[in-house]
Amino acid sequence: MKLNIYNDCLNRDWERVAQIMNYFGLSDALDQAHKQAFENSYVVTFVYDDETLIGFGRAISDGVSQAAIYNIAVAPEYHNQGIGRLIIEDLLKFVKHCTVVLYTHPDKVNFYKRLGFRRMKTGMAIYRNEDKLEEMGFIE
Repeated sequence: MKLNIYNDCLNRDWERVAQIMNYFGLSDALDQAHKQAFENSYVVTFVYDDETLIGFGRAISDGVSQAAIYNIAVAPEYHNQGIGRLIIEDLLKFVKHCTVVLYTHPDKVNFYKRLGFRRMKTGMAIYRNEDKLEEMGFIE
């Protein structure tokens, strides 16, 4: 495996981003919506195995004290190889001066706990698709 990490949105495979996000039920948005979200982010991380996009993530931030990490996803065939940890560590380098919150799939909570994240008691959200997210275990 030859890993390459990129922190820009130039010439990325947005169709693959949409496919991976959709595979995990994280989003049903089209590739151009993902492109816009990543381009509007404070920092992005894309991991490639040679020429193939295998994982990605992004953080939004005020650049001073607050940041939030979103859209961490790794292609299923690359799970359990440290790619997710690599993405998180890369993003955190850019927001190390901030308090960082993370939005994740319920199945991945323990993974992020092992990386030092802690559950919040006061986190709240307003969701567009409450029924679907409740069914998936994101909300009570």
